[in-house]
Amino acid sequence: MERTRAGAAVFLMLILGHLGNALEVPLDPKVLEELAQPPTITQQSPKDYIIDPRENIVIHCEAKGKPHPSFSWTRNGTHFDIDQDPKVTMRPRSGTLVVDISGEKAETYEGIYQCTARNKHGAAVSNNIIIRQSRSPLWSKERNEPIRVQEGEALVLHCRPPAGLPPPIIFWMDVNFQRLPQSSRVFQALNGDLYFSNVLTEDSRNDYICYARFPHTQTIQQKQPITLLVLNLDAFNETVAALFNETDFFSDGSAEERKPTFLIPSGSSSSKMVLRGQVLELECVTEGLPTPEVSWSKLSGEFPDKRTSIVTFQKILRIVNVSDADAGEYRCTAHNRLASIHHTIRVTVKAAPYWITTPRNLVLAPREKGQIICRASGTPKPTINWAMNGIPIENSPEDSNRKVEGDTIIFEEVQTGSSAVYQCNASNEYGYLLSNAFVNVLSETPRVLTPANQVYQVIRNNHALLDCSSFGSPIPKITWFKDSQSSTLEGDPYLLHENGTLEIYVAQALNSGKYICVARNTLGIAENHVYLEVKEPTRILKQPKYKVAQRNRNVVFECKVKHDPTLIPIMIWLKDNGELPDDERFLVDSDSLTITDVTENDAGTYTCIMNTTLDHDSASAELTVVEQPDPPTDLELTDMKPRSVQLTWIPGEEHNSPIHKFVIQYTDSLHDHGHWHNLTHVPGSKTTAHLELSPYVHYSFRVLALNAVGLSDPSNPSHMYKTNPAAPDENPSGVKGFGTEHDNLMILWKPMSGLQANGPGLQYKVMWRQKDVDKNWTSVTVANVSKFMVSGTPTFTPYEVKVQAINNNGIGPDPAVVTGHSGEDLPVQAPDSVQVLVLNSTLAEVHWEPVPPKTVRGHLKGYKVYYWLERSLHKHNSHRVEQQLLTFSGNKSHGMLPGLQPYSLYLFNVRVFNGKGEGPASSNLQFETPEGVPGRPSFLRITNSNLNNLTLEWGPPNDRNGHLTGYILKYQQVNNSNELGPMEELALPANKTSVTLPNLKYSTRYKFYFNAKTGQGAGPAITEEAVTIMDEVLMYHPSVDEVGGVPPAAPAFRNVSSSVGEDGMLISWEYWGAEKHVYLEYIIKNDNTLGEEEWHKEYVNGSQAYVLKGLKEGLSYRVRVVAKGHDDQAVLHQSEELLVTVPAMPSRQADIATQGWFIGLMCAIALLILVLLIICFIKRNKGGKYPVKEKEDAHTDPEFQPMKEDDCTFGEYSDTEDHKPLKGSRTPSNGTVHRDSSDDSLVDYGGGDGQFNEDGSFIGQYSGKSSIRETAEAPSPVNTTAMNSFV
Repeated sequence: MERTRAGAAVFLMLILGHLGNALEVPLDPKVLEELAQPPTITQQSPKDYIIDPRENIVIHCEAKGKPHPSFSWTRNGTHFDIDQDPKVTMRPRSGTLVVDISGEKAETYEGIYQCTARNKHGAAVSNNIIIRQSRSPLWSKERNEPIRVQEGEALVLHCRPPAGLPPPIIFWMDVNFQRLPQSSRVFQALNGDLYFSNVLTEDSRNDYICYARFPHTQTIQQKQPITLLVLNLDAFNETVAALFNETDFFSDGSAEERKPTFLIPSGSSSSKMVLRGQVLELECVTEGLPTPEVSWSKLSGEFPDKRTSIVTFQKILRIVNVSDADAGEYRCTAHNRLASIHHTIRVTVKAAPYWITTPRNLVLAPREKGQIICRASGTPKPTINWAMNGIPIENSPEDSNRKVEGDTIIFEEVQTGSSAVYQCNASNEYGYLLSNAFVNVLSETPRVLTPANQVYQVIRNNHALLDCSSFGSPIPKITWFKDSQSSTLEGDPYLLHENGTLEIYVAQALNSGKYICVARNTLGIAENHVYLEVKEPTRILKQPKYKVAQRNRNVVFECKVKHDPTLIPIMIWLKDNGELPDDERFLVDSDSLTITDVTENDAGTYTCIMNTTLDHDSASAELTVVEQPDPPTDLELTDMKPRSVQLTWIPGEEHNSPIHKFVIQYTDSLHDHGHWHNLTHVPGSKTTAHLELSPYVHYSFRVLALNAVGLSDPSNPSHMYKTNPAAPDENPSGVKGFGTEHDNLMILWKPMSGLQANGPGLQYKVMWRQKDVDKNWTSVTVANVSKFMVSGTPTFTPYEVKVQAINNNGIGPDPAVVTGHSGEDLPVQAPDSVQVLVLNSTLAEVHWEPVPPKTVRGHLKGYKVYYWLERSLHKHNSHRVEQQLLTFSGNKSHGMLPGLQPYSLYLFNVRVFNGKGEGPASSNLQFETPEGVPGRPSFLRITNSNLNNLTLEWGPPNDRNGHLTGYILKYQQVNNSNELGPMEELALPANKTSVTLPNLKYSTRYKFYFNAKTGQGAGPAITEEAVTIMDEVLMYHPSVDEVGGVPPAAPAFRNVSSSVGEDGMLISWEYWGAEKHVYLEYIIKNDNTLGEEEWHKEYVNGSQAYVLKGLKEGLSYRVRVVAKGHDDQAVLHQSEELLVTVPAMPSRQADIATQGWFIGLMCAIALLILVLLIICFIKRNKGGKYPVKEKEDAHTDPEFQPMKEDDCTFGEYSDTEDHKPLKGSRTPSNGTVHRDSSDDSLVDYGGGDGQFNEDGSFIGQYSGKSSIRETAEAPSPVNTTAMNSFV
C-alpha cells in the first residue's frame, strides 16, 4: 500500500522479543543522545582473511554504543599493543587497524586477531580473524621429454601446479594462448590434468601448456610445453624394428578396441564428504576405445531440481547449495559398444554450525524478565559456550537473577546496573559461530516517535496502516481513538498490531478523519495525532481496443479515466512498455492517443497508464498495421513443355495480413501486346503454379498477391516463353442460323481470338444443308469474318449449319451441328370459328380456332385480340371509341377480356402473329355487356332549411351503367350525447332530383347516405351531414375524394374562448376539420423580437381544451389554434387570434391568516364545498334523469357546453349510461360536431360492420355500440358565464 508520509525523520520500530516484553533500541539519534546502550559490533573483517602482500593490511572492526565504545585487540590469544608497533595504527573512533607493510614482509603480521569494543555497560567481541598472505609460487623448472604413444591408447597429461593461497585456476592452452579443444574424448579433470580416453594421430602437437591463474594476485604461471607424438601401428612397427631389430612387431595396422575403464575414481565404489551449503562435484574419468559415454543416476532418489547440472561432457555431476537431502549413493555408468561398467559414490553431508535462533538484544525495565536464546545446528551437533563481556560466563561475577540453561540464558527481575554484553559461541570440528547480544536495563517514560499531524492517504478498499512508533521502558501499551470518540478502536474493521500500528483492512470513506495514538506505561503517557484520507480509486472506464489499421491511415486509442478529484492524475502512454517515439505523428490528448499516417513501425502494444500519487490503473491494446502485400519476386519458369509450364516465385512481405491467393496474369506480345489477362490463381499457401498454355502465343507472366487489404503491385514479368503453332483445338462458338428475309439464311458465329487460333492463317469453313432433305453439305471457306449469307432459300425452312476453324497447321475438330431456319414471312390466314361469351358486365371470354402451322410461315408468337367500345347502350352516356389490344402468347385458342364497360356494345377481331408480324384479321364480331350497378351520385346538397325540415338536391351518377330504377336515401340523428339514432330509409324514383324531409327535430344534427340503383342493385353512396337550427344551416361536406373537392361552408375552428383557472389560462375551442396535427400557439402581445416561427407551441391533438401554464402575471398574450398537415409544415387551418390577459395577483397581507373575517370566510367555503360534494355523491349513485332534462333539451342554447360531472359542477343530468361514447362517432367529447375527414366513409360510423361494393366504395351504417375515442379524456370547455353566475 502506498501512503504519503510527512517529514523525513527516521522511525523507531518496535520489535518484540520472545517473551513479549523485550525490545531493541534502534539507531535513532534522538533516542541515542539520551539512552545508554552497550556496545554492538557493526562491521568486522571475514574470519579467513587472505591479504595481498603488495597492499597495506586493513582489519575492520566497527561498533556502536552509548557512550561510544573503546577498542582493543588480541593477536594469537594475547593482547596486541598497537602503540608498540609504529607500523600499526587504529582509525579515530573506530577499532579498524591499518598495517603499513612498506619495508616489511606481510607474512610478519599473519596470525589470529580478535577485536573487543567496550564501554561502561559491557564489552562486545569480534570473530577470530585469521590473517594469511596470498601466495602464487612459480613452477619448478623441469625438462619435459616428448611423449610417444600408440594411436588408440589412453593418456594423461599431468599439470601439477604449485600450491598457492588460494588454490589456482587451471586451464590448458597452446602457445598462441588459444584454449585447446576438448570433447568427451579429451577433457580436463577437476585436478587440472588433461585426460585422453584414446588418442588419435591428430592429437600430435608440441604445445600442450598448462596455465595456473592465481585469482587473488591476478597472476598467471605457465608450465613448460609438453610434446605429444601419436604413432599409428605402421610407424610404431618401424620404430620398434629400429630399436629391437625386428621386422614385424605388430601384424595388424589398426588399433585394438577395448572396454571402458575408470581412471578417476578407481574401482567400483568410493565415498565423498561435502559440507552443507557448499558445492558437491562428483567426477567420473574413463578411458576406452571407442570413447565411452558417461551417465549419472541417484540410487536413493532424484536429483534436486534447479540445483543440479552435469558438465564437462557428462563427466562431472555438480549440485550447488548442498543440503542434508543430497546425501546418498550416486552411480556413474560408462559404456561403449563392448561393455558397460558402473561406479558408486557414497556421499555424506556434514555441516558447520548454522543458526536456528540468533541471539537478540534485550532492553528491559527494572524487575522485568527476559531471556537470550542461542540455538544452532550442525553435523556433528555444535557445542554452545557463553561469555559475558568477553569473559567465559563461568569466570564472570555471580548473578542470582541470571541462569544459564544450555543454549538459553534466563533473567529474573533484572536490576539497574546489570547491563552487559553476552557472547554465544557454537562450534564443531567444521567451524564456529559467534554472536553478541546485550541486556540493557532502562527506565524511560513513553515517547511517540511518529511525526505529529502526519497525513495518511489511501485508496478506498485498500489497507490503511497508521503508524504509532513509540519507545519506553517498560514497553508502552498502545491504544487508538478516532475523532472525539471516547471508545478505543478495537475489533472489526480495526486490527492493532504488536508494534502499535493500527490497520484498517478495507478502508472506506467513513474511515476518514483524525486518529489519536496513546502510548502509556507505568512511568507516564504520550499521545500523537494523525489523519487518514480515503480517496476514490483510479479506474479506466473505457479501455483502448485492438486496432487493425492500414498504412497511412489514422488510429485513435481511447482511454477514459475516472479518478478522485483531489488527486492530480498524470496520463502516460507507452509503446511496447517503453516511451512513445519522439514523433509529431503521436498526438496525446487528455483521454486519447492519436497516431496519424500510420507506418509499419507503429505496430505494437500501446498501454494507457493513469497515475496518481496513490494508485494507478492501466490498460493495453495492440495495433496491427496492415497493407497490401509486396509483389512476388524471382519468377522462374521450369518444366517447360509445348502446352504447359511450371511457374515459381518468392512471396513478398505480407504486412501482417495473410496472403489469400496469388493471381497469375499473362500478356501475349504476338497478338495482344501490352494487355495483361488473368490466367489462373492459386491459394496463398502455394508458391508454384502449373500453367496450361495455348499454341502460337508469346507468353510473359507476372504474379500479384492478394490479402484482406487488397492486391499487391504486379511482380516483374517473367522471361518470354513462346509456344509453337498447331491446328485449332476448338471451333467458333455462338453458331446460329436465321433469315433476315423470306428467301435467305444468315449463318453467324463468334470469331476466335488469336489465342484460340493456335497458329497463323485462321479461316472458317461454313457448311449447311436443308434438314431432312439434303444428305450432302454445301460448304464455303471464308476469311476471318463472323457471318455468311446463303441466298435463294425457301421461306422458313429448317437448315443444319456448322462452322469449322482452319489455320496453316491444319483443321479444327469436327464442329457441332446447329439447326436454324431461313427467313420468315407474314402469316397468310386469319383465325377461324371466332366466338365470344359474355361472363358479366365487365368480363368476356373470346374463343377461336388456331391457324394451320404452315400458314404461319414463321415462329408462332401468339394471337392478338383487338377490341373497342362502339357505344353505350344508355342514351345519356357519352359515345367513346378506344381500341384496346390483348396479346396471348403461344398457341392459345381463347382469352379473357377484363375491365369492360357495363351496358355497352363492343367490337373485336383476332389475328395470329409471328416474328415477322401479324397476319390478316378475322371478321369483326360484336357483343353487348349487361347492366351493372351505377356509380356514386354526382353531388348531394342540403337547401331550404326550416325549423323541422330540410331539402336535399342531387345529381344522377356520371356512370349509370344501365337504366336507373331509383334512388335510396338513408338518414339518422346524431344527438348531443354523441349517440346514433335509428336509421330512416326512403326510396325515391329515378326521375327526381330533390326531396324535402319534413318533421325533423330542430337544432339536431343528421347524417345522410344517398345512392342510385339499377336493375343490378344499388351503387356506392355519397354522404352528407347537416344541422337544423333557427336561422342557419351548418353543412359539413365530405372529403374531396368523395364529392370532388367541395370546400367547407364554415371555419374549421370556432368558439375559441379563454378563462382563468388556478393552474393557468384555460383555452377552449371547437374543431370541425379533419384530425391532423393541432397546436396551440401563443406569444406576448407587442413582442416584435420573435418571428413567426418563434411562437410558443403546445401539441394538443385529440383535445379541444388546454391549460397554458407559466404565463407571466399582468401581461397580455396573443393565442391561436393551428392545424397542420402530416409533414408539420403546411398550415391547413388557423383560428382567429384571441387576446388574453393574465391578471396580476395582489400580494397577501403578512397577517391575513390572523384576521377573523378571513377565518370565517374559509370555514364557510369549506362547509359549502362539503355540502356540494355530498349532493354530487348522492345524485351520482341515484342515477336517472332529472325532470329539468327535457326543458333543457328544448330551450338550451346549442352553443352552451355543460360541465363534466366528474368536476362536480352543473351539466348533463344523465346516469352513467349517458356518458358512454358513441361507437364509430367522430364527435369530440364536448358535444360539438367534427367535419368528416377523408376516412369517414370507411369505418368512422360503421364500427367494423361496413362492407365494400365492387368499385371499392364503402357501404355501412351507424352501430349502437360505443367506441372510445382518443379525445375521451380531454377536459371539456366550461361556459364562462354559467361559471360566474354559479360563483
